[in-house]
Amino acid sequence: MPYYRLLLVVSLLAGTFAFAADTSPPAPRDTELEKAQSAIARKDWAVALAVLEPYTVANPRSADGFNLLGYSMRNLKKYDESLVAYKQALTLDPKHRGAHEYIGIAYVQMGQLDKAKEHLASLDKICPFSCEEYRDLKKAIAQAQ
Repeated sequence: MPYYRLLLVVSLLAGTFAFAADTSPPAPRDTELEKAQSAIARKDWAVALAVLEPYTVANPRSADGFNLLGYSMRNLKKYDESLVAYKQALTLDPKHRGAHEYIGIAYVQMGQLDKAKEHLASLDKICPFSCEEYRDLKKAIAQAQ
């Protein structure tokens, strides 16, 4: 009997150590992205672009970086460039709610409501119980009609 108890204790300890080994430290803060977000909050689109353009080159897999790049470009009325950035964000993360909302709003601003509605439909699938991004894009489309 003692053998089975020892085996149980070893098994429990091994599971505890395995669990501890699987935990990872919190992700480091992304100070460059924070700088861009701060510039965006101030509506300083030029500073946001100055941060985000090199950021997306250095972080080509950052859907958030491309989404914010598109947002900044759209606010500078650089619609074609903003669409490229949003599409890259959606290529990296097809369920990126912010990118769907913002590209939809870009299409509204460009008078392409059919394309905006496509992204509204995508948001409806991504967040079936509604989400802020869905409601905001729906409102923008309704105001444009």
